[in-house]
Amino acid sequence: MASNRGIAYMGPGKVEVQSMDFPKLALGNRKCEHGVILKIVSTNICGSDQHMVRGRTTAPPGLILGHEITGEVIEAGRDVEFIKVGDLVSVPFNIACGRCRNCKERATGICVNVNPSRPGAAYGYVDMGGWVGGQAEYVMVPYADFNLLKFPDKAQAMEKIRDLTCLSDILPTGYHGAVSAGVTTGSTVYVAGGGPVGLACAAACHLLGAACVIVGDLIPERLAQARSFGCETVDVSKSATVAEQIAQILGVPEVDCGIDCVGFEARGHGADSKREAPATVLNSLMGITRAGGALGIPGLYVTEDPGGVDEHARFGNLSIRIGLGWAKSLQFTTGQCPVMKYNRQLMMAILYDKIKIAKAVNVTVITLDEGPQGYKDFDRGAAKKFVLDPHHALSRN
Repeated sequence: MASNRGIAYMGPGKVEVQSMDFPKLALGNRKCEHGVILKIVSTNICGSDQHMVRGRTTAPPGLILGHEITGEVIEAGRDVEFIKVGDLVSVPFNIACGRCRNCKERATGICVNVNPSRPGAAYGYVDMGGWVGGQAEYVMVPYADFNLLKFPDKAQAMEKIRDLTCLSDILPTGYHGAVSAGVTTGSTVYVAGGGPVGLACAAACHLLGAACVIVGDLIPERLAQARSFGCETVDVSKSATVAEQIAQILGVPEVDCGIDCVGFEARGHGADSKREAPATVLNSLMGITRAGGALGIPGLYVTEDPGGVDEHARFGNLSIRIGLGWAKSLQFTTGQCPVMKYNRQLMMAILYDKIKIAKAVNVTVITLDEGPQGYKDFDRGAAKKFVLDPHHALSRN
């Protein structure tokens, strides 16, 4: 039997590389003829993984992490018709059956057939169907013909693999946040959060033609990374409010479009920036987005947060100024990004050099064994997108 290793969550603040079962084309006790087994080429550490590792979810110890996967097909089930052994593919983090009503309406983030607990599933994530994660050497992917995005030229794709690895999650997620907020030619945009998704969102806003993209964060390294590809920045730890700092940039204290790329572990602003205040970003966005505008909310919010600041936050109940949102006729879009809605177009943008996403998010390649240290560095706020290279394929490109 071939060997396999992966990164396991072992408890708050602790991950480790462990030996694990080599994947099989099986779902429980039945054969998974619609699936494939991938030799993983690249697999990324995500901010959503970090929520689990911090102990901010109900993730069980032993969970193999990882939902951002790019790989080579090494085995295919009998019913897989269009994906072939040897293909290099991007794996959307959403697992989708392709058959249910939501999948047929392109809402693949809320497929109803892949998770017995709720709509929507993902690899290696708490309450998302129990699917084995992809921060490993090999992984099984179901419903392969529907889920997988094949790169048309394998050699060309490997030349741009540092960019293409972002197609499994952060680039479509950031793009989804921008589209949901109505970003278009000439828009002024405020992106809350300068982590990898926020930086990917800012790059997506430029791709969509925004006139001015402002990124807000409290970590200087992340603000510098945003400025490195043409963004303006707001330091939310300063005494000046977000609105006041936006006014210094735009001449008015508001933007056309607001995007939350922070989620439920948000901190306060100004003097409160040292403490957690989970409703801060949403309330701030409602304040600085123009009347009649829209908020894209790709930042993660959970139904259970064991580390929440109070009893309400522990069950996802936040003190949101919905009255302000209503009075300004704001539109809100929340939930998982339906990756398949965007990934093919974004692949083409990468292949034809219309977006340099690896540069924008500062892709940093590490080995699988360096993964635990990558988690520690990411938790300290490093302005990097850590990409795991389990078979040393990226080091050769």
